[in-house]
Amino acid sequence: MTLAPLPACTDVLIVGGGPVGLAMAVELGKRGVDAVQVERNSEVGRQPRAKTTNVRTMEHMRRWGLAEKVRDAAPFGRDYPSNVVFATRLFGHRLALFENVSSGVKEENPKFSEPMQWIAQYHIERVLRDEVLRLPSVKLVMDCEMSVFTQDDEGVTATLQREGEAPQQIRAKYLVGADGGRSGVRKALGFAMEGRSAFQTNIGAVFRAPGLSAAHPQGPANMYWVVNQDAPAMLGPMDKGDLWFTIMPTAPDETPTAEQVRQKLFQAIGREWDIEILTLDPWAAHSLVSNGHQKGRVILIGDACHLHPPFGGFGLNMGVADAVDAGWKLAATLQGWGGPNLLASYTPERQPVHVKVIEEAVANTQVLTKDLVRGNLDGDDAASAATRAALGAEILEKKQREFHTLGVVLGICYDNSPINANEAGPRPAWHFADYTQSAQPGALAPHLWLKPGLSLYDQFGQGFTLLVTGSGAQDDIAAITDAAAARGIPLSVLAPDDARLAPLYEARLAVIRPDQYVAWRGDRLDRPAGALLDLITGRT
Repeated sequence: MTLAPLPACTDVLIVGGGPVGLAMAVELGKRGVDAVQVERNSEVGRQPRAKTTNVRTMEHMRRWGLAEKVRDAAPFGRDYPSNVVFATRLFGHRLALFENVSSGVKEENPKFSEPMQWIAQYHIERVLRDEVLRLPSVKLVMDCEMSVFTQDDEGVTATLQREGEAPQQIRAKYLVGADGGRSGVRKALGFAMEGRSAFQTNIGAVFRAPGLSAAHPQGPANMYWVVNQDAPAMLGPMDKGDLWFTIMPTAPDETPTAEQVRQKLFQAIGREWDIEILTLDPWAAHSLVSNGHQKGRVILIGDACHLHPPFGGFGLNMGVADAVDAGWKLAATLQGWGGPNLLASYTPERQPVHVKVIEEAVANTQVLTKDLVRGNLDGDDAASAATRAALGAEILEKKQREFHTLGVVLGICYDNSPINANEAGPRPAWHFADYTQSAQPGALAPHLWLKPGLSLYDQFGQGFTLLVTGSGAQDDIAAITDAAAARGIPLSVLAPDDARLAPLYEARLAVIRPDQYVAWRGDRLDRPAGALLDLITGRT
């Protein structure tokens, strides 16, 4: 890749070129914001890391025009089953099967516009990076590290360093720290991660196992959880070329060698196999949230401000949601239609979500493969069969929370946000799996297929959208559009002729934010139109 030259100034400096930083670059670039992104490495990694690109993140991919590119990049095709299998060993007895994990079945669902896609993180990074390179307002600079920064009332001055070149300063109006769990940006701001650190240690590995996918009896799946006394583990196909991944629990002071992992894999698979260990990745599960998410003109997103246990697949997806929330607010602020309090709403909106979702991820760590080992699970006798049957029922009960998470993904709201016209009264009951659509301010706008292939979300504008679900209220519609025009606020009016919208939104009018969340709804304006728009754009 030809390295982009380092400019002297920009509107937004993004530190970190992983998937979350790239999502920020895409969100800003799609809005025409001038941004520079620096990444200290020259290439994405080969560790799978995140593999669940969930429903909500895929909806952002759709909004960016990238959903089909993500699915094309998935190595096993669009119709590969979204299943998780529990078995004693890969060549062993099946214990339980979870189907349509994380809503990954490729069919139109009334509650969302895009199903989940199982795909290794490095493929997502490539799709996003290719898009960043096509955006004229964004410059991606690889092999470049930020060493120090200072900020004042007008902006941020950062020192960048590329190998073999003299340090160079860049001036930005805002800085976004997307530089991971060991974030130098967070440390420079004086924030600390709070919670539980390294409470569970593991070894991850990528290995090549020719012919294994076609040979084992468990059928195609995203993951196989193997439960036995010898080598409790998770493993699954990762990419073309017979590439697999595995995650095995370890003792805190244990660092297995490649040969030790290889021997454990024989036990997990249930027989010896032609295995080549390609990479080893010792890692620990953390449950941490930063005690600050923004200071002045510097904002933290992704792992820089929250670290999740991976069980449930929330981490990367929460980071992308951070980038979207902060991204449209940065664009609005820089373009002059966002008020002085808009960007300050990032922390009160996102920090409670991080805490809630991390609680879900921690709950999922309570029952892992090593916790499910029971007696003689491999035997062919009646007693072993009975043990397996009882364990299978236990797995189906206890692991639902990890594999069916639509309520977590779509149902967590921005309660009491300072930029929403919040309503009194109870919200729909929250459940980790059962998602009830709601048009209350702070909730994700209820979804509807207007016709096959055409989502209501596809019709929302890039700015705010005034959704009209029924007849009447013409004066209010005119008042809102006039007030938006007077303030330079991008607002489009959407009035589909669809009788299903009124009962879904329970109001004649609804204002949808650029991130597809509801800012206000009502049959008639309950305040002056200008006051409403000043509230939802952070002017008051």
